[in-house]
Amino acid sequence: MLSLVATPIGNLGDITLRALETLKAADIVAAEDTRHSGNLLRHFGIAKPLLSYHEHNEARRTQELLVHLREGKNIALITDAGMPSISDPGARLLNACIEHGLPYTVIPGPSAPPVALAGSGFPAGAFYYGGFLPVKSGGREREVLAAIAREETSIFFESPHRLLKTLEVFRRHAPERLLCVARELTKQFEEFRIGAAAALAEHYAAHPPRGEITLLVRARD
Repeated sequence: MLSLVATPIGNLGDITLRALETLKAADIVAAEDTRHSGNLLRHFGIAKPLLSYHEHNEARRTQELLVHLREGKNIALITDAGMPSISDPGARLLNACIEHGLPYTVIPGPSAPPVALAGSGFPAGAFYYGGFLPVKSGGREREVLAAIAREETSIFFESPHRLLKTLEVFRRHAPERLLCVARELTKQFEEFRIGAAAALAEHYAAHPPRGEITLLVRARD
């Protein structure tokens, strides 16, 4: 069986008992970064064969893993942080299992979007998750304009190197809209900084951001 296993987004104490049981029972652990995941497994005293599974080898590895699954092996798929297939590798292998009628399950756990949404205090009855904002300015601006018009809170991932550019787009088009920069979630320097784009830009120009960033746009009133 294939198990998509959520892993901590920062604090290792967030891993679930079921995730640990699944990893211990796996014949193979397919990991986005075997070095990173090797550290995770060693921390919990788990020794398993590791196989790399990332965006550059997904097609080839999927075929290899299908062979193991047909042989009845248990494969745990993990990524560097969070839930596989949510802006991370995993969807290709999952869809292959669906296509070929092979059993699979999902082991829930940490994921940045709901953590950021809860910590922002923004309306959470419905929300839009857009994954990573586009690198190109045109695509980024289109996503920003759509978020401004949306009646639900919007959630995106953003690079710390592009955050100021994105905040500038919001400053031009929606200077009063509240945003939340959720940074380094569950880690030592976790931050939820809420404000209009200009105030956030001023802060991060003086204090260049580091680490993983989730950017939230409050729903249109």
